[in-house]
Amino acid sequence: MRSKLFVPGIRPELFPKAWAGDADALSFDLEDSVPDAGKDEARRNVVAWLQSLRGEPRTKTVIVRTNAPGSPWFEDDLRALADVGVDLLNVPKVDDADGARAVADRLESLAAATSPGLLVNIETPRGLANAAAIATAHPRVSGLQLGLADLFEPHGIERTPANVHAAQFAVRMTAAQAGVFALDAAFAGIDAPDAFEAEARMARALGFAGKSCIHPRQVALANRVFMPTPQEVAWAHRVVDAAALADARGHGAFELDGHMVDAPFVQRARTLLQAIDRQPGE
Repeated sequence: MRSKLFVPGIRPELFPKAWAGDADALSFDLEDSVPDAGKDEARRNVVAWLQSLRGEPRTKTVIVRTNAPGSPWFEDDLRALADVGVDLLNVPKVDDADGARAVADRLESLAAATSPGLLVNIETPRGLANAAAIATAHPRVSGLQLGLADLFEPHGIERTPANVHAAQFAVRMTAAQAGVFALDAAFAGIDAPDAFEAEARMARALGFAGKSCIHPRQVALANRVFMPTPQEVAWAHRVVDAAALADARGHGAFELDGHMVDAPFVQRARTLLQAIDRQPGE
């Protein structure tokens, strides 16, 4: 999931274009981009669109960002989205494991067999402090989404590279500990491609799966940054092949092109190749 494009639920005229675009995932938004008076309409728009896709081949991951738990709209969001073909519900403002568990349990009570996984936002100081517990709160928690605007702006924290890297590292280590994926935060500067790419490259170096995008122009940047290079893919194939030969000889570590390679490096190579297999065709 190199790129996840937000699409306002209140703008159904954008749905077909986004669906035909290059983003790996679409995140239909019912929260920040929708005014209070339009919440019900936005929900109806998204549900109608997803129902129209039933039986159609899917080339994208379908995500819906709900309103926050405890808001007047959250229960209706869950009821409407539990069984309409959503892959992941992106749940904002989750501060602790109990909150994540309550959402998962409610989903299962609505549609146990088909309810989606959870992509939980880490976007408050309390949520960041409890991220490890949130990530392991329930099997339906599939990933963590970093939210830097909510994490930084209310507290006067500058979005400097050092501060961004610190938040990225904390979320990525938590996700790694829990065995779930991590997605990097959205970037508000639509006309600042260099800054967007710099954040994306930091996230990629930390092992994030991809980055959120708020405009289609950001999608190509994210796809390029998070797509492994041909050299990386070739190296991964060589590591996996050499590991198989070493294993057959009873060796746990081996030398390859002047590098000592053992289990952690082999695992990274296998993970990269698995990710390539899951990418849409270029």
